[in-house]
Amino acid sequence: MKALYRSAAVQRFLAFLFATWLRLCYATLRWTREGQDMAEQVWKTPGGAILCFWHARIPLAPQSWPQARVEADGSRARQDMRALISRSSDGEFIALTVQQIGFPSIRGSSKKSSDPGKNKHGEQAFRDMIKWVKGGGGVAITPDGPRGPAEVMQLGTPTLARVTGAPVIFVGLASKPCIRIGSWDRTLIPLPFSRGAMVWDGPVYAGRDDDLEALTGEWAARLTAVTERAEALLDGQGGR
Repeated sequence: MKALYRSAAVQRFLAFLFATWLRLCYATLRWTREGQDMAEQVWKTPGGAILCFWHARIPLAPQSWPQARVEADGSRARQDMRALISRSSDGEFIALTVQQIGFPSIRGSSKKSSDPGKNKHGEQAFRDMIKWVKGGGGVAITPDGPRGPAEVMQLGTPTLARVTGAPVIFVGLASKPCIRIGSWDRTLIPLPFSRGAMVWDGPVYAGRDDDLEALTGEWAARLTAVTERAEALLDGQGGR
């Protein structure tokens, strides 16, 4: 069964189906937004940016950063976004899906602690991200991905922020009613005509002398807080 799922043709077909489903959801979701002015300030800056959301919220994430590149007057609307996605079979499916929605990816992930000799192209992906962000692009990162633990931030995000000097913004995403699948992070799948919430925090920066371990804990707490706030906004509207 795994071999069938990993087939390129099967993954392309499944990605097409899932992307079509997400487009339907995006067209019918009723959004509540909080703090988006923070994101808009970053969108207006001339440099790059780093966007963070938890791995379980990937299906909702494209709605947080529309890919329109210019305003009516010809000025840039926001940074052109790329998503960091692992080279696993699951990552291939995600990459194919988000590409159809309009988000190209940067592929790579950290090495597994159980198999440190296996090349996951993490170093090259990190170099690609540095180049992209320093060139004025945006990078979307799930700092607990690709395999968890869920909502535990790794050092990659503050390290990238320190090397590039780019602002980091956090977005909490929720949708109700929804489907929660039985993956390690309990990925959230939106439903058509459901309600969505998007809550922003930031921007924050990583200075040259900052303690990256301390930043990791602080930023993880802030990302969890906006995610919980998004869930609470929907609960407050009377739904679960």
